[in-house]
Amino acid sequence: MQPDGFSWDTVKEGQQLRKGFTTGTCAAAAAAGATLMLFSGQKVNRVEIQLPAGLTLELPMDGTYLGNGEAGCSVKKDAGDDPDVTDGVEVKARAVPREEPGVEITSGEGIGRVTLPGLGLEVGEPAINPTPRRMIVRETENVLPPGKGVLVELSIPGGEELAQKTFNPRLGIKGGLSLLGSTGLVEPMSNRAMQESLGLEIKMHAPDCGGFAVLVPGNYGKEVALGQLELPERNVFRMSNYPGFMLDRCLENNIKRIMLVGHVGKLCKVAAGIFQTHSRSADGRFEVLAAYAALFGASRATLLKLQESVTSEEMIEILEKASLGDMFSYLAERISSRAEEYLGQEVEVGTCLFTLGRGVLTMDTSAKKMWEEWSCHA
Repeated sequence: MQPDGFSWDTVKEGQQLRKGFTTGTCAAAAAAGATLMLFSGQKVNRVEIQLPAGLTLELPMDGTYLGNGEAGCSVKKDAGDDPDVTDGVEVKARAVPREEPGVEITSGEGIGRVTLPGLGLEVGEPAINPTPRRMIVRETENVLPPGKGVLVELSIPGGEELAQKTFNPRLGIKGGLSLLGSTGLVEPMSNRAMQESLGLEIKMHAPDCGGFAVLVPGNYGKEVALGQLELPERNVFRMSNYPGFMLDRCLENNIKRIMLVGHVGKLCKVAAGIFQTHSRSADGRFEVLAAYAALFGASRATLLKLQESVTSEEMIEILEKASLGDMFSYLAERISSRAEEYLGQEVEVGTCLFTLGRGVLTMDTSAKKMWEEWSCHA
């Protein structure tokens, strides 16, 4: 069931995408189902709940059991077209009677606990955000007989392992996943949603960074920063395709020394003043590398080979064979310079460039200084 005008489909950045529902929605449906079974003595196949977004949603129970004074239900998450690592997880609810009237919610396997302040939850509490908690309690109360009490234990099998692929460990949520959702629906990830997640990580950990941050586009950059460079993990943050956004967040949080560690084909765009680097928005690798190669004397034949290249690794191989001296070191210096200009010269920036085949290719002067100082703190 859905209100007039609602659609499961949405358009994000030119693409038709399908919405899904959150872990919080799964938990509310499972809790209501388990409670209904406990006090009715009958199994249920589907449960209807009201979402904060105003949608009345009927969800199937993926699994149920009833007996020995307790009842259980599980609901499988459907994240729609969002690239969510929790898509398909099973959210379980176990309901048992309690003497006091009302609803008590506890957490079991696979649901994390808060270990750091700043998330709007008390340290030590289960990682169940306020909106989904209210929804879980409300939907459980709706099926609870008057004067009765129920204890509902929520769990997510495999949640602790899966949480390692999320932001949870860096946000101080240990032992499992979070029950999230302000609307009950999963909107396919937009640029803004991704930026908010990245920015929250900086905000929470800036006080422990000593004024120094390492920004990496993704997993390869993180591997280089932690492996080859042996930098402290607490100082390494993902910036994805948003170097400009994350530079701003660093400045806002009083981080005044920043090392950019990334693949040449990604970070070279910053040298051209490109601060949103997704290839769909800014695939300027050839143009940037060709311009710097020409500055260092590359022949027309070399530039034509660059133009015909498909991958950044292929371009770098061509440039290395052309023996263009300190081109990559100069490129790193220019990336740092453009980033400092972007921040109004209020922050010192250094750049480390790597390739997939070689690892670290070059570091500019500022990056070398930062590395020598901070690698010993790892």
